[in-house]
Amino acid sequence: MTRLNLTVAVTLMASVAIFETASGQQSQQIPNLGGAGFGWRGATAFDLVPGGPQAVSDDPAHPHIGNRDRKPGVESSFWWGNVNNPNLTDFAKQGLTKTINEIKSGKAVYNREARCWPTGVPTFDVNQGFLYFVQTQKLVLMVWEGDHVIRHIYMDVPHSQNPIPSWYGESVGHYEGDTLVVDTIGQNTQTYVDNYRTPHSEKLHVMERFRVINGGKNLFADIFVDDPATFKQPVHETHTWRRAEQDSFDEQSCAESGPGNFVFSTDPSRVEPIPTAIKADF
Repeated sequence: MTRLNLTVAVTLMASVAIFETASGQQSQQIPNLGGAGFGWRGATAFDLVPGGPQAVSDDPAHPHIGNRDRKPGVESSFWWGNVNNPNLTDFAKQGLTKTINEIKSGKAVYNREARCWPTGVPTFDVNQGFLYFVQTQKLVLMVWEGDHVIRHIYMDVPHSQNPIPSWYGESVGHYEGDTLVVDTIGQNTQTYVDNYRTPHSEKLHVMERFRVINGGKNLFADIFVDDPATFKQPVHETHTWRRAEQDSFDEQSCAESGPGNFVFSTDPSRVEPIPTAIKADF
């Protein structure tokens, strides 16, 4: 892996924004979602918003226990979704049941990013590791420290009429006061909407509203997920990151780490192999 200096990267990108401001094209005060020296670290699950249609949560009899959450003598566990959620369609239940059956059969159903797969939106928001923002007038980058993953958010423009489906779709954004609003469509169906592996269709539509809270200590997002193939009614969930001081980040090449690496393993107990580029995506 390569150690990169975050200050240099952010300074180069910020110079574009400074030029645009000087030219008179950018006058509003925008929230500072990232900068040289800090990023954000969050958990691997969304927080559900009570009182409305619900996204997937733990099966009550099989609560998820992450590696960081387990206590001495307690085994960690995989993500076992509650198929009795009344807001799920039969399509969603079938997908979750497939994953549950793989867990029951003894397979290791790790988070997708742990097996080097793109996670899509909104699962990107619960990837393990550091998250950084780079903001300019026309483009906002959400940079995940792992495996060179960068989301591109094009500012103050409409969606394309017919975006070609891709791993992270097409994201457009704008600011509403202290909030960055991101609208994402056009995702392919090879990702999931959460770590339970809830499937979705190409009609998946995700809205994220990012803002800094608690005097800069936390980044908070309201996330709205709509896909009639998966949820009978759109769902509202949230996620909170904590600020993490770090002036450099690791450039991690997940699938290039070699046969001895955990993620590279071809052990048949793994539910899936690492991705292989057989043909171009486009």
